[in-house]
Amino acid sequence: MSDDLGLFTDPDVDERRPQKRDRERDRARAKAKKRKKTILWVVVAAVLAVGMGGAYYGYRELRGIGSFDDYAGAGEADAIVEVSDGDVVSKIASTLYDNGVIASARAFTEASKTDARVTSIQPGFYLMKTKMSGQEAVARMIDPKTRVPAVQIVGGLKLTDIQANGKTVPGIYSQLSAASCTEKDGQKKCLSAEEIKAAAEQTDPVALGVPDWALADVKKAQPQFRLEGLIMRGVYQVKPGVSAVELIRSVIVSSAQKLQGAGIPGGTMNTGFRPYEVLVIASLVEKEAIEKDFTKVSQVIYNRMKDGEKLQFDSTINYKNNQPHIRTSDADRDADNPYNTYKFPGLPPTPIGSPSQQAITAALKPEGGDIKFFVKCQADGTSCFATTFEEHNANDQKAQKEGIY
Repeated sequence: MSDDLGLFTDPDVDERRPQKRDRERDRARAKAKKRKKTILWVVVAAVLAVGMGGAYYGYRELRGIGSFDDYAGAGEADAIVEVSDGDVVSKIASTLYDNGVIASARAFTEASKTDARVTSIQPGFYLMKTKMSGQEAVARMIDPKTRVPAVQIVGGLKLTDIQANGKTVPGIYSQLSAASCTEKDGQKKCLSAEEIKAAAEQTDPVALGVPDWALADVKKAQPQFRLEGLIMRGVYQVKPGVSAVELIRSVIVSSAQKLQGAGIPGGTMNTGFRPYEVLVIASLVEKEAIEKDFTKVSQVIYNRMKDGEKLQFDSTINYKNNQPHIRTSDADRDADNPYNTYKFPGLPPTPIGSPSQQAITAALKPEGGDIKFFVKCQADGTSCFATTFEEHNANDQKAQKEGIY
C-alpha cells in the first residue's frame, strides 16, 4: 500500500543514511585492497632481493671470486678418512672437512682443479693429517701410498696361517693384521694376528656381526673354528686404528652382505639344507675341486648325504690338522674328531675355508644325476666322476698310474 501522505513514515529516520553507510564501506574496502597490494609488493621485492643475493653469491662461488678458509702446511696429527664407492670430488672434500683434515671443502675443490687425478680416487680408507692445506690434501689423496691396502680374500683361505713346504701361507687373521696398521709420530702400530684371533674366539658372536641364520651353529662350534667360512672370497676395506672387535665386525658384516647377494640365506629354501649347511657345502666344493667341476662335486655331496653315506673327504681332515696335503694317512682317517668325514657321516661342524661366489652357486644348484665318487685324474686338477665304486676305483688307479697324485 502506498504512503503518499507520509502517515506511516518515522520522522526520526533519515532516508539518506543507507547511502552514506554504503559509501563508507566502499572507502574501507578500497583502503584494505590498497594495503594488501602494498604488502604483496614488499614481499615480492624481498624475495627478489634474496634471490638476487643468492644468485650473486653462487656466481661468486662458481667464478672463484669468494674467499675461503685454508690451512698452511702439510698437517699435524694422523686422521683416517673413508672414501665410499661413487663419491665425487665435492663429497670427498666434505668428508675431509668433517674429519678436520682441511679448513673448508672449498680449499680442496679449488686445489683439485689443477690435478685431474683427483677424479680417479678409489673407494677405501686413506691415512691423512689434520689441518692440511687444500693443495697438500690433494697431493696426499692421489698418492697411492696413502690408501690403506684392501684385504684380498681368495677362495679356500683359512682363518689361520698354514705351513706348506717350508713357507707360510698367511691366513685371514694375518691379512687383517697387516691392514690394521697406522703410523703415528713415526712409529708403526698394528693389531697382531693373535689379538684378532683372540677377539674372534672370545667375543659374543652377536657383537661380531654374525648373521642370525648362522648364530646357533657358530655358538656350538669350537671357538677356534667358529668364524670359519663366514668371510667369503672378495675384497674388504679395513679401517686402521680400530679395535680388534671393530675390525672383525666390519669384515663379517661386509661378508654377510656378499653372502646375501650370493644367495645365502635367501636362495637355500629348496635345497633341503639350512643356510649354514649350504655354506659348509660351498666350502667343501671350494676345497675339493677346480671351478669347472664345482657343480658335480656339489651333486656328489647331495647324493651321499641323501643316502646317509660318509663323504670321505681328505680336505676336512687336513683342515682340522692344519695341513695343505691332498692325501691323508690311515691314522688320519681313523682319528676321532668331528672333521673326520671318513669316520663320521654328515657334514663337518663348520666350513673349512672361505667360499667363492661360484662355489656357493654350485652348493645351491648342483649338477644333477647319480654320481657319488670323484678323483682328480688330470694334471690341471680336473676330476673324474663315477656312479659306482668299481668305476671310481678304475679312475683312481688310472690317475695313480699316470702320476696325477
